Amino acid sequence: MNIDKKLNEMRPKDTPLLVLGYIILGMFLLIPATANAQDNEVLLDQTGDNVVINILQAGYDNKIDFSVGGTNNVVDLLQQGNGGYIGYTSAWGSGLAWGGDLDGDYNNLNIVQTCNQGSSCGGDRFEFHIQGNSNDVDFYQGYRVDADGTLHDIDDYEYGGHFTRLDIHGDNNKFLGSQRANNSGHEHSNITNIYGNSNDVYTRQESNQDKTLNLTIYNSYNDVDMVQKGSATHNATVTLSGSYSTTLYMLQQGPTAQSYTLSQTCATVGGCSVSVTQGN
Repeated sequence: MNIDKKLNEMRPKDTPLLVLGYIILGMFLLIPATANAQDNEVLLDQTGDNVVINILQAGYDNKIDFSVGGTNNVVDLLQQGNGGYIGYTSAWGSGLAWGGDLDGDYNNLNIVQTCNQGSSCGGDRFEFHIQGNSNDVDFYQGYRVDADGTLHDIDDYEYGGHFTRLDIHGDNNKFLGSQRANNSGHEHSNITNIYGNSNDVYTRQESNQDKTLNLTIYNSYNDVDMVQKGSATHNATVTLSGSYSTTLYMLQQGPTAQSYTLSQTCATVGGCSVSVTQGN
């Protein structure tokens, strides 16, 4: 999603707006002079060359707090609604001391958060730490995105409150995902660790009740498609490793709680394949 293109489409009329467009600097620091309870905040330390940062905040109580290191990184952040957070991970802490929360080069990070329920918003939260090169990350909280990248319009019942944490230490990985709700329920969670190279990952969680999805990838060239949807509490924990890649398709859905655990060590020349569908 291009922030410039979506500006007029997504910004509610008469809503406070903060825009930082195309920041290309060797070093950048922005801290609000004063911060009240409902102010939007941006605290940003940026080092490196040829870094492009686009930020749009529309609403209140949104916060962006991270440091960016490395060169030729592109960061697009859009927060619409209330209580959104994008920043360094609770697991790693701030990366300022060692170069930044991206740190690598030629990474593209695109994060969109939205909630349309005012004071009932649960507070979207997306944490990240990427210490690798040429990774593409697109994640949407408050939306549904399909595996082909199709982004569906937001509905009238988005309450936010989706927690995601992403650690990518490898290179040339692609990560696409989304989380959305359709009632006053909140957290879906999603902890993703990718330490290998050239993985193509798609994750999606939608509707309520709460869902938790954990994914850890230690090796390279895996193709992963994981979706949890429906009204039940689903849970999945997947770990991929081995000398060869794994193609994984997992779908958990429906009104009955489903659970799936996989620890895959692929030693098959040409790769492994796993397909799981649970619920209806």
